Amino acid sequence: MSNSSEPTGMRRSLAQYGDAEFSVFLRKAFIKALGYTDDALDRPVIGIVDTRSGFNACHQNVPDLVEAVSRGVMLSGGIPVAFPVISIQESFASPTSMYLRNLMAIDTEEMIRAQPMDAVVLIGGCDKTVPALLMGAISANVPAILLVTGPMLAGSWRGERLGACTDCRRFWAQYRGGAIDAAAIAAVNDELAPTVGTCSVMGTASTMALAAEALGMMLPGGAAIPAVLAARRRHAEQTGTRAVALAAERLTPDRIVTPASVTNALRTMLAVGGSTNALIHLTAIAGRAGIRVELDGFDRLGRETPVLVDLKPTGQGYMEDLHRAGGLLPILRALRPMLSLDCLTVTGRTLGAELDDGDAPFEQSVVRPLAEPIYASGAMVVLRGNLAPDGALIKQCAADQALLQHTGPALVFADLADLAARIDDEALAVTPDTVLVLQNAGPRGAPGMPEAGYLPIPKKLMREGVKDMVRISDARMSGTAFGTIVLHISPEAAVGGPLSLVRTGDTIRLDTEGRRIDVLLDDATLAARRRDLAAPSGSPEVARGYRRLWDNEVLQADGGCDFSSFVPPAKTAAPAWPNPG
Repeated sequence: MSNSSEPTGMRRSLAQYGDAEFSVFLRKAFIKALGYTDDALDRPVIGIVDTRSGFNACHQNVPDLVEAVSRGVMLSGGIPVAFPVISIQESFASPTSMYLRNLMAIDTEEMIRAQPMDAVVLIGGCDKTVPALLMGAISANVPAILLVTGPMLAGSWRGERLGACTDCRRFWAQYRGGAIDAAAIAAVNDELAPTVGTCSVMGTASTMALAAEALGMMLPGGAAIPAVLAARRRHAEQTGTRAVALAAERLTPDRIVTPASVTNALRTMLAVGGSTNALIHLTAIAGRAGIRVELDGFDRLGRETPVLVDLKPTGQGYMEDLHRAGGLLPILRALRPMLSLDCLTVTGRTLGAELDDGDAPFEQSVVRPLAEPIYASGAMVVLRGNLAPDGALIKQCAADQALLQHTGPALVFADLADLAARIDDEALAVTPDTVLVLQNAGPRGAPGMPEAGYLPIPKKLMREGVKDMVRISDARMSGTAFGTIVLHISPEAAVGGPLSLVRTGDTIRLDTEGRRIDVLLDDATLAARRRDLAAPSGSPEVARGYRRLWDNEVLQADGGCDFSSFVPPAKTAAPAWPNPG
C-alpha cells in the first residue's frame, strides 16, 4: 500500500539534480511552456497512457477516449496528462505480438515510475496491450484503472453477419480449399473489420477485457461496450472521474490483484469460452503481483466452470450482442456461487457489492444460466504426459468432440519454415488420422511463441472435406481460432523439451479425458534420441539488444512468458481452489 506521506503531484518522481526544490522549479518551468498555471499544477496529476498508433486500428478511438478521460479528470479537480507508450497490433507486429508484450510492460512500468502522476488511466485494447499495461502498472504499484478501446461492430456479406477474426479463419480455409474464389474472399475481406475496435468475437482482446473487469481493475460495465458507441466515451469520462478518487484514496493494484481476484478472473475466462492466450497473460499479470497460477489448479477450475456465453468461436454471437445482453454483469451473476465476492475493485467497493447494485436482470439469450450452459465440461483442459511434463493446453469447447480422444501417426514439421514449405505438398503422406506436429515455435524457438498452433489443414485433405485434425505444438493459437489443437507444450522444443524428440511416424495419443498427451515410445528410446540430438555446429550467434534480454530471461508458457527478473517471489504456491463465494 502506498505511504500516505509520499510526495504528490509535481513533486512525485523528481529528476535527480541534488536539490529537490530546484527539481520542482525546473519541472514547473518546462510544463508551463504548455500553458499550465500554478493553480492547475497544484492539483492531482492523472497520467493517461496513450496507445494510439497509425498501425493499430484497434486503438483508433484512443484520441476520443483520452479527451473523454481528461474531461472526467478535470470535472473532478485533477489535471490529466497523456503520455505515450508502445502500441502493439496483433497482425502488424513482427515476429509476434507476444515477443513485444514484455517490452510494452517495461515501457509502461518505467514511464509510470519516471513521471509525476498520482494515478494512471491505462488505455489499451488489442490482444497483448491489456496484459502489458496491467503487468507494468502492477509492478509500478501506482493507483491505476484500465479502460479498453472496445470491440468493433460485426460486418455483413451476402446477408451473413461476420467479423474479425473467427470468420477470417473460416473464410480463408474455404478459399484455400477452393470453396470460394478470389473475388469472394476479397469482398469478405472488406467486411471483416467494418469499424475500428478490437475483434468482435471471444478472442484474446475480448477475453482479457472481461477478465480484467472481473479482476477488479476496470469500472463495472466497461468490457463489452463497442468502440464506436457513445457509451464507450461516457465510460471513459467516468473512468477519468474515478481515477481522481483513486489518487485520493491511494488505492493501489496490490490491494486489488490478489489470489482470490485472480481466481475470479480465471473462472470468468473459462465461463466466456475465452482465448487460450488469456491463461498465459493472467499468469504473467498474477506473477507481477507475486501470485503463481498453478496449472493443475486451473484444470480443476475448468472441470467445474461451464461455458455460458454464446459467442464465436464456441457459439454464434458477437461482442455487440454481449453488450446488449448486459456485458459482464449477467456472467458474474450466473457465476456468483463460485466467486470470491469480498475482492476489492477499483470502485473502492467489493465485487459482491457491485453485483448487488448492478442493473436489474432482464431476459436475454446470450448469457446462459449455470443449469443451461453452451458447453458443460469446461472450456479448457490442462494436459500432461511424456510430451508435456510441465503442461499443455487444449480448448476443448472449440474442438471436434470426436477427436478429443485420438491416437494417430505423427507428421512432424521442424519449424515454421518447414511447415510453410510442405503443408500443401500434394505428395505429403497425410490422412485425416494423422497428428500434425510443429516444433520450435515456442517462446524461445520462434522467437515469441507465434499464433502458429492453428496449423492449416493440408489442401489435399481440405478438398476431401476434412475440417479438423489433431494438431500439437509449443506455439499459441488465436482466441478467434477453433479446432482440436494442443498448445503451449512445456518445456518447448527449442530448450530441449520432449517435443523435440518426436519423429514422423511416431504414434501420438491425445487423451483429453485423462488429461494426457503422449508419444507412445518407451523411456529408453526417448533417452537414446536425446543423446542423438544434433549438437549445434560452431559458435551460436549471440543476440543483441532486446532479443538478448528475451533469450536470457523469458519464462516458458506455464510461467506466463514473462521475464524472470521481473517476477517477484511468489506470495503463494497456488491460488486457493476453489474459492468460496
